[in-house]
Amino acid sequence: MTTEQSALASASADVHSFAQPAEAVAQHLDLDITVDFSNKILSGTASYLIENKTGTDRIIFDARNLQIEKVYLGDNQEETTFELGDEKEFLGQPLIIKIKPDTKRVTIKYKTSPDAAALQWLNPQQTAGKKHPFLFTQSQAILARTWIPIQDSPGIRITYSAKVKVPKELLAVMSAENPVQKNANGEYSFEMKQPIPSYLMALSVGDLVFRKIGDQTGIYAEPATIDAAAYEFAEMDKMLIAAEKIYGKYRWDRYDLLVLPPSFPFGGMENPRLTFVTPTVLAKDRSLTSLIAHELAHSWSGNLVTNGTWDDFWLNEGFTVYFERRIMEEIYGKDYADMLEVLGYQDLKGTIEDIGPDSEDTRLKLDLEGRDPDEGLTDIAYEKGNFFLRNIEMAVGRERFDAFINKYFDTFAFQSTNTDKFLDFLRTELIKGDEQLAEKINIEGWVYSPGLPEGFEAPTSSRFAKVEAAFQSWKNGKPAAQLSTKDWSSHEWLHFIRMLPETMSQAQLAELDKAFNFTNSGNSEVLAAWFIHTIRNNYTTADQALESFLTNVGRRKFLVPIYKALIATPEGKKKALAIYAKARPNYHAVSTVTLDEMLK
Repeated sequence: MTTEQSALASASADVHSFAQPAEAVAQHLDLDITVDFSNKILSGTASYLIENKTGTDRIIFDARNLQIEKVYLGDNQEETTFELGDEKEFLGQPLIIKIKPDTKRVTIKYKTSPDAAALQWLNPQQTAGKKHPFLFTQSQAILARTWIPIQDSPGIRITYSAKVKVPKELLAVMSAENPVQKNANGEYSFEMKQPIPSYLMALSVGDLVFRKIGDQTGIYAEPATIDAAAYEFAEMDKMLIAAEKIYGKYRWDRYDLLVLPPSFPFGGMENPRLTFVTPTVLAKDRSLTSLIAHELAHSWSGNLVTNGTWDDFWLNEGFTVYFERRIMEEIYGKDYADMLEVLGYQDLKGTIEDIGPDSEDTRLKLDLEGRDPDEGLTDIAYEKGNFFLRNIEMAVGRERFDAFINKYFDTFAFQSTNTDKFLDFLRTELIKGDEQLAEKINIEGWVYSPGLPEGFEAPTSSRFAKVEAAFQSWKNGKPAAQLSTKDWSSHEWLHFIRMLPETMSQAQLAELDKAFNFTNSGNSEVLAAWFIHTIRNNYTTADQALESFLTNVGRRKFLVPIYKALIATPEGKKKALAIYAKARPNYHAVSTVTLDEMLK
């Protein structure tokens, strides 16, 4: 078997999907569904154009908790037989459909279950406007199969069109070409002409309005949130221009944002044409918008060139973090990007300590067989991946590295790839047999070894050096109110809070709080970091703010460390369980699956 053949074979072997794309594969989906808020279900048909590559008599889709009612073949809708195979944890069931050698279309009539893991149904109270219900999907990593019967592997790409019927006072939007206003009958049509992997299938329905930002950019949000969002994300166009300058033309036509209610479990989700974003980045000072640069960067790494399996997740996220920081550097300068690098390194160090420096899960190339791929979505993929790419950039110089990455995106555009393919490309296009260069790049140390390679130099930041000096003065007795903190961004504040000692007196906490108003901060990053200290040191002044935060915010990145800090003591665990009982209905399944385990 040649390297290329083995790379192709491994690209199609996705242990997290039942699909057999080498036999029969979906190429285009026509989705026709009705959204029923009162019963919390979607129902309708998923009709696929397929390619039967081997003349087989079956095609396999992934399904989890779906009610499959009937399946038809061809345009004349001839009924066929199907079976749902054995249920497997995380994976659901294979939906095995009988086809003919010449079958070109398969139509599946189905319903979702009210507790489908991808679907978050919010009652009016859980929205910003408090008047109308809201629905959003989260398909990554393998949850698309809970709302559509689909070949749910990042290695398989499809184009799609959709018809979605919703209550007429609401607007539906998807990861596709979108309407900008509500219509009278609540029926919406969508088209995605570029082929995408299943985890980028996305739908949201709510009381939404649209605000234009630039020629190619705009924002969807609830009326109560739209002004704040338009202010916060006013620089989207600048980001798009900066990104195109570095890595070439944006290939998805429009780049819009949808600001979701606070229960959204992630910072953002890079659904093509329509990034879903958490309201926790609405800091009123544009200080958390690197998240938007991150999701925009995914339009190249992840959406354009996709990890073929979840074991190769670093190809999506490492590239995206690297590109995000390049966009931020382009707009705000190197000093600013350096702060993001240092915070990222701190996160990475914390993750390596948590997982264990010798754990296989701290390698870039993962082995997630038999596990929920969600377990691989850690800072290793993001930050270690980014530092590996920075290491290559330093070894060859930025100009050569950019030319290489541009060629990589062009070569693999609208395809799925994997670690082996990327490394082959790296060896052929950049290393070219240069042994000294290969040693500097150190593929083995970065990709296949746990922890960080020997000789890795931690990033530094001149702006953080000033923060460290201010912190030292405070530690040496200077009153907090007299520290020179004017013009600090949320990154500087975050660095300052992360440096605070683990054990502090009530007087110290109260002094910091009085000087900097941390407990009432409108910045979720600052709040989440501050709460770790208030919990550890039983600073009860912050308890009400803490409970309010945990009840309203569903972003897993914040919830996990805060609940972890709470359950470290018996008293804290009691508090955590009481808050969780109240807050759990507001969280998405992506968050509750982690927290249920932690709090049992």
